[in-house]
Amino acid sequence: MQSRKPDSSGKNSHPPAVPRVALLIETSNGYARSILHGVEDFIRSHHPWHIFLAERRRGDAPPKWLDDWDGDGIIARIENKSMAQVLARLRVPVIDLSSHRYLPGLPGVITDGRAIAEMAATHFLNRGFEHFAYCGVPRFPWSRQRGDYFVKILEEKHLNCHRYQSSKKGEADSEVETDDIARWLKSLPKPVAVFACYDARGRQILDACHRAELSVPEQVAVLGVDDDELLCELSPQPLSSIDPNPRRCGWLAAEMLEMMMAGQSPTPLIRVVSPVGISTRQSTDVFAMEDANLVKALRLIREHACRGITVDEVSRMAGLARRTMESRFKKMLGRSPHEEIMRIQVQRAQRLLLHSNLPVSVIAERAGFETPEYFSVAFKRVTGMPPVTYRKKRGEMK
Repeated sequence: MQSRKPDSSGKNSHPPAVPRVALLIETSNGYARSILHGVEDFIRSHHPWHIFLAERRRGDAPPKWLDDWDGDGIIARIENKSMAQVLARLRVPVIDLSSHRYLPGLPGVITDGRAIAEMAATHFLNRGFEHFAYCGVPRFPWSRQRGDYFVKILEEKHLNCHRYQSSKKGEADSEVETDDIARWLKSLPKPVAVFACYDARGRQILDACHRAELSVPEQVAVLGVDDDELLCELSPQPLSSIDPNPRRCGWLAAEMLEMMMAGQSPTPLIRVVSPVGISTRQSTDVFAMEDANLVKALRLIREHACRGITVDEVSRMAGLARRTMESRFKKMLGRSPHEEIMRIQVQRAQRLLLHSNLPVSVIAERAGFETPEYFSVAFKRVTGMPPVTYRKKRGEMK
């Protein structure tokens, strides 16, 4: 990157050159486009970059112009060896956003696979499921890792998890593989909670359920990852999905590249981004319990917690005596109705802290807390930190 040259008076006579940055990130899916939005957020909040960005698909070969490119830095998703070989020859800073880690010495940003798996397991356990399954895409290392975490988390709770193993040679997302998934789903005990490695796989599972005449979510509940709103809403049943916070990944990648272009070494070398929550849609809108009154109570809490519903109101509307309801909550979920209301409220607050610039007082109101002071105390009790600290440490807003 060029530096300013001082004039005879010792002052800078020319403005600094605008860094030339190439973004080798696919534009073909919601996750990658969110990364690009994160890079854009950083640039708008700091200094302008001259961006080189072409339409790409995941795993595309390196563009021909890259061999002779004379820019200042690159942010890339290095998904194959040919891309790694080209980038290894360049003498510019590179930030890698892929879990493949073809160039292990490069600084990078990755999502927290274990935290994503924990969020999925908790989501299903909170709905009372006893049967679980994982459907991944074996060629992706992050998918294999995500499945390993999910299985291990359930095993620690003495629960079994079925894992999809393709018996066909069809490509992922193909008609042949969808039929194979349908047969696999029919063989599973019901009701079953299926964790899909990402939204595209989740949508394919929902197609397979339709072919197998399996009811969603009553027989098969499906949860994806990426929270690609368009893909989720256009599924046969709207797909629940975990938001892994790719926008944050883009911001951090841009922040690290800015440091490297200024001659600084980013620390730590690898930054890990935690997921921010789950968008619950129809595909998991169910409670796998035989207790109809308890299911009704849980639905009431989920739908009205942020509107200030009380335990007494839940008890009355669900047709349960308060003491009876509290006993059943403790037995089935391991927490009280009040704690469940608080959990839903805090989840809502977390999303608002991370995805809006709203003041904490407004967020407290929208999450159903009576006062900002009570909100701060309750939020810290659940998350371990005050709302402002949570936003600063984990949010996209700076």
